Amino acid sequence: MTGMQPGEGWHLIADLTDGVQLDDADRIERILTDAAAAAGATLLELRLHKFGAGFGVTGVALLAESHISIHTWPEYGTTCVDIFMCGRTNDLDAALAVIVTGLQARVGQQAIHRRVFGSMTTAAGSRGRAGV
Repeated sequence: MTGMQPGEGWHLIADLTDGVQLDDADRIERILTDAAAAAGATLLELRLHKFGAGFGVTGVALLAESHISIHTWPEYGTTCVDIFMCGRTNDLDAALAVIVTGLQARVGQQAIHRRVFGSMTTAAGSRGRAGV
């Protein structure tokens, strides 16, 4: 998503299915780092927690522009992704593509919400997409 006006950002939320190696924290760390770079974002810090052998990983990439978070459930092949950026030139779709490719997953559902900060006279909008 590019072409934003001052005072707005985009929040992408996606549920991924059929992912592999969802318990591999090192792999997920590399994927989040690459996703931030693909979006053109500035990575400030990366924090991950692995819940144990065969269990999932939760993590967040703190960005100057906001964040990318991920939560995995290997037992279900499921990953939930949250990408929010307030930068004017960031590409959330590129970040999601890196995550999908890195996990060898597919997007089950996704929604993009326009976030408005500053004056609330401009109504926030959203659009959802299923089965992309």
